[in-house]
Formats: sequence, structure tokens, C-alpha cells
Amino acid sequence: MASRKPDLSDQLLRRLRWDDIDTAHVRGLIDLARAEDLTGAGLRNPPEHTGDVTTGAVIGDGPAKAAVMAKESLRVCGLPVIPLVLEAYGKETACRLLANDGEPVESGAVLAEVRGPAAVLLQAERVLLNFLQHLSGVATETARHVEALGDSPTRLLDTRKTTPGWRMLEKYAVACGGGWNHRLGLFDRVMVKDNHLAASQSISGGRLAAAVRRAREVSPALPVEVEVDALEQIGPVLEAGADIILLDNFSPADLAEAVRRIDGRAWTEASGGITPSTLPSLRGLGLDFVSCGAVVHQSQWKDIGLEWE
Repeated sequence: MASRKPDLSDQLLRRLRWDDIDTAHVRGLIDLARAEDLTGAGLRNPPEHTGDVTTGAVIGDGPAKAAVMAKESLRVCGLPVIPLVLEAYGKETACRLLANDGEPVESGAVLAEVRGPAAVLLQAERVLLNFLQHLSGVATETARHVEALGDSPTRLLDTRKTTPGWRMLEKYAVACGGGWNHRLGLFDRVMVKDNHLAASQSISGGRLAAAVRRAREVSPALPVEVEVDALEQIGPVLEAGADIILLDNFSPADLAEAVRRIDGRAWTEASGGITPSTLPSLRGLGLDFVSCGAVVHQSQWKDIGLEWE
């Protein structure tokens, strides 16, 4: 049986950086959010009145300045979105970032300063904060999971359980929280899961090995990952040459046995029931990865506000 491929490290050990994010896509999300606020985008019947009727009635065009402030301890994420939001609302705006994505900050920390016509800043405020609060929530929840792993060499991965349209931003937030990014989509890894095996009647033995071999033939340049839910499936998967073995809902004892059987011949990943309370029991088992969708779908928005001067 072949040993684990070290040349896969660059494909498997990945953290999105802001430079990896397509700002045109982010601008599209901002434009959609702006249209929801100002024109009722998403409604079948458009509203009779559009625009910011409150600000238009009570606020003039005078200049204003506000501080973007953390109202609780958090891991910052989304600051580069601020100037993109301001651009969508008016060109006479400016932003000065005072923190960096990925930094832990305490309550009261000023993350950025924004300037511009008061009416423009008021219109942009909610959309700007929605991005920051959500992405900082993902980064903070990820950091909580990473902390539970302690100094273990096991790395925390995200999943594809992401908000439609927001995947790359949420995966970037996971990276800002100290996590690592699993596959970005269906295009960058062959991942044979339980439903694929059930659909092809390849649950065990030779059929399982044959399914892995077919995957390798069809996509020879991509890593091949296979999900198993029983120890006896490991042998055929190894024999077929899987690069990563996903150990789904294994007990800590069975995970330890699985790592022993795999013996460095494939990368190992555990999934299922991964929480900050269960991670300490996994950190000394020799796993390469643990994957967890909860860092995104169970994260809570953080309290960030605009403090007006």
C-alpha cells in the first residue's frame, strides 16, 4: 500500500486570505443588501416609496464621523468590506482601518473610523455592520474551537455548510479565527461520501475499493477523500489508494484504532459531533484534521456598532 502523499500539503493545508476573495462578488452582495434596504429587493410587488425615507426627512448633507467599535470581546473579521460598502453608497466617503482581520480585541476597541455625509453614513450603517457582525461571529466561534484543541497538531477544518453566496467570505472568516479551509466547492476535491457509496451500492469490500479507483481515474490531479463509518471499511479504502479518510461519527476509542490502522498511509479527518467540549478528547489521537460545520452555522453575530462623533 502506498504511503501518504506529502505533495498534497499545499492542497489540504489551506487558509483563504483577503487577496483570495473576489471583491466583485462581494460588491454584488453589497449591492443586493443595499437594494433590499432602499428598494425592497426580494418583494414580488415593489414598494410605493423607495429610498431612506427617515434620513431623507430629518438629516441634511452635513459631514459626519463615526467610530466602528467592538461592544464585546471578539475576533475581528470583515474590515476590508467597510470601504467597499461605503463606495456603494457614495464617493465622498473615507475609511481608516485601526485593526486587522484575525486580531482578538476587547470590548471598547475602535476597529475603524468612517467619514462622509451624514445621510450616506446612516444609509450604509446597517449593511456595513451586518457584514462585520456576522463574519466576526464566525471568526470568534472558530477561535473558540481552535482553543479547545490546545497545542495539538490536529487542525480544525470548516465544511460546505455555509450561507448561499457567502461561502468564500465565511471560509475566510474561519481562517481569520485560526481554522483551516476544507474543499471550497464540488470542484476542488473528489469526496466520496456515504450517499455516493449507497447510490453506487459500494458500501464495503471490493465495491468500495472500486469506487475509489474510479474516482482516481476520473480526476487524477485532485485529492481523493472517502468517508467511512466502520473500522472494517478502512482496509479496502487504503488498498484503493484514498488520499484522505474521513472517519464519521467514530468514538474516541475507534478513532485511535483507526489512526493506528491507517498508520500514516493516508491523511485522517474526524467529523460528527465536533464541539468545543468534545475536542479535548480528540487532540491527542494523532488525527490530521477534525471538521466542523458549527463554526459557521452555530456562530452568533457579535456586537459591533457605530459611535457617532
